[in-house]
Amino acid sequence: MKVVGFAGFSGSGKTTLVEQLIPELRLRGLRVSVVKHAHHSFDIDHPGKDTYRHREAGAFEVVAASDKRLMLVREFEQPAALSVHHLLAELYQGVDWVLVEGFKDSDLLKVEVWRAPEPGQVAKPVRYPEDDFVVAVATDAAGSLPQPTQLPLLDLNQPAQVVDWLIEYGHRFEYNWELHGGLVPCAPQ
Repeated sequence: MKVVGFAGFSGSGKTTLVEQLIPELRLRGLRVSVVKHAHHSFDIDHPGKDTYRHREAGAFEVVAASDKRLMLVREFEQPAALSVHHLLAELYQGVDWVLVEGFKDSDLLKVEVWRAPEPGQVAKPVRYPEDDFVVAVATDAAGSLPQPTQLPLLDLNQPAQVVDWLIEYGHRFEYNWELHGGLVPCAPQ
């Protein structure tokens, strides 16, 4: 399993880029999973649905499955600070690539997403000068970066080229389970 993070300020285009990379990787016959950092309380379940009712009744976990989908919702009694590595261990190990959105402070290799400011706006700072885990910058304005870099510059508007780069350097993104506490991924079915 290869794992790459995408980090950047809100509005930089992380979600759009990840959304565009998924079909590009799939076109090459690769299975893709996504890990997304969510803020505070979020819901994927809707009031009135059976799974929602079970969770509201106090179930710690609710798993629902059909022949097309599996969903797991886990409620924590106390706030839990899960690392990206805990979330990766929840994934199916038969996946080829995991695209991680957010977790900007993680120790995963990542692509920084940086967009040029709109006229009248101030440019957002960049992370790559201080973050040794940033291995490339995806941007729509390479000539406008706030600080020069020797890192590869990827065109934010060319997802196929970003995928070409990821595949070319895929060996760098191979996830090492032993390095991250020996967590073990879900076994393939």
